[in-house]
Amino acid sequence: MRDVAATPAVGQQRWWRRAARRRRPEWLTTNLAVLSGVSLLQDTASELLYPILPIFLASVLGAPAAVVGAVEGVGNGLAAATTPLSGRLADRRRRRPLVAAGYGLASIGKVLVALATVWPVVLAGRAVDRVGKGVRGAPRDALIADGVRPSSRGRAFGFHRMADTVGAVLGPLLGLAAYEAFDHRIRLLLWLAVPPAILSAGLVAAVREPARARRGSLPAPPEGGAIPADPETSPVADPVAIPVHPETGPVADPVAIPVHPEAGPVADPVAIPADPETATAVDRPGRPASPPPLPAGFWRLTVVLAAFSLINFPDALLLLRLRAIGFSVSSVILAYVTYNLVYVAASYPAGALSDRLPRGRVFGTGLLFFALGYVGLAVAHDHVVAWLVLAAYGAFTACTDGVGKAWVSSLAGSSAQARAQGWFQGLTGGAVLVAGLWAGLAWHGSGVVPLALAGSIAAAFGAFLLTTRDPVLAGRRSPLFFG
Repeated sequence: MRDVAATPAVGQQRWWRRAARRRRPEWLTTNLAVLSGVSLLQDTASELLYPILPIFLASVLGAPAAVVGAVEGVGNGLAAATTPLSGRLADRRRRRPLVAAGYGLASIGKVLVALATVWPVVLAGRAVDRVGKGVRGAPRDALIADGVRPSSRGRAFGFHRMADTVGAVLGPLLGLAAYEAFDHRIRLLLWLAVPPAILSAGLVAAVREPARARRGSLPAPPEGGAIPADPETSPVADPVAIPVHPETGPVADPVAIPVHPEAGPVADPVAIPADPETATAVDRPGRPASPPPLPAGFWRLTVVLAAFSLINFPDALLLLRLRAIGFSVSSVILAYVTYNLVYVAASYPAGALSDRLPRGRVFGTGLLFFALGYVGLAVAHDHVVAWLVLAAYGAFTACTDGVGKAWVSSLAGSSAQARAQGWFQGLTGGAVLVAGLWAGLAWHGSGVVPLALAGSIAAAFGAFLLTTRDPVLAGRRSPLFFG
């Protein structure tokens, strides 16, 4: 029997839920909010370790400098190699388990680092941690893109990067405070990173798996292009394009008039058997559909951005440059926090701007900030100047990190989101690893030469993106965007 007395309370509760949904922007989906919280917690843990791990390896475990570089290099290499594989798998299977596995591996890696008494255990822990990063990145970003219109993805990814970087501010500050409170005992700091990492893995349970991530769905239309028909109610097989009959013009019901590959329109579709080599899952119910290839425009963009990444050094080398200028350990950490504060403040505005302007222009502007940061650090000797230059460098990351993911996302259909993110992040991450290797070999104590060289090349890249007329590399809203 219905409880009449409880009805007003239930109605009021539903009213509040509706009001909350109305107040929330359309692009701020539940998955985006949850995954932003997950990334904030995980980055708090990771960035708490980042500034102190080299000190732990060298001072506590007695590892040589070459080992310090190898630990970071191996970890980043594994992340770059794992990401494309994870992206391919995420477009065929459910994405949330992969995200949970990635954050779970990161938690296990941090426990191994805290338990380490010899440097090979730290290497193993960082390897597990970075494999987790590779496993989770592409499916997480595909889940963020699901449910967000292509024209709003700059804001969505900018918001996620902002939340992630809040963790990058909190982590080092927490680490610095604990370093002083624990009387410079580094091992206790390592354990302090474990609880937020575990909490981030547990919070993944609140992520919702969209139906289309399980079944596959129609490709997203170009930004500014036609809005596809409802796949549940429309008889059109391809809602973006209306087929044209060779004699009578546009077809009102394209499903009713199939076209034979050689004979043209066929009156009796039953008479044409499906080609066993090209038939889709609809033609062959017993076999899964092959994933659609990524468009040529995606690969063109990825090649250009991966080429830039060959001069994008790991941030650890920039912190090493601060030490060469004369910064203390505490000053290095605080300067790194300042960089992340600028990154936090500019991430969402840069993402929102890329939803209004061509994304290539926003990205190109970020590369000019990159050039300012690298060349500025190469020539700076004054602490205040170096601090300000590193802060300006934070605008580079804000204009490129989330914007780049939104840019790639707009070039791929919904059934290829994870693969696109996987290849993009894997190739650019591998290029960053190569950049760290050649810059490390050319560092020679001060890093002036590699910083000045990379900054000059970045300025040329930025000028190219700001002036190119290529619709893909400019990031214009056009059907050509899908290459």
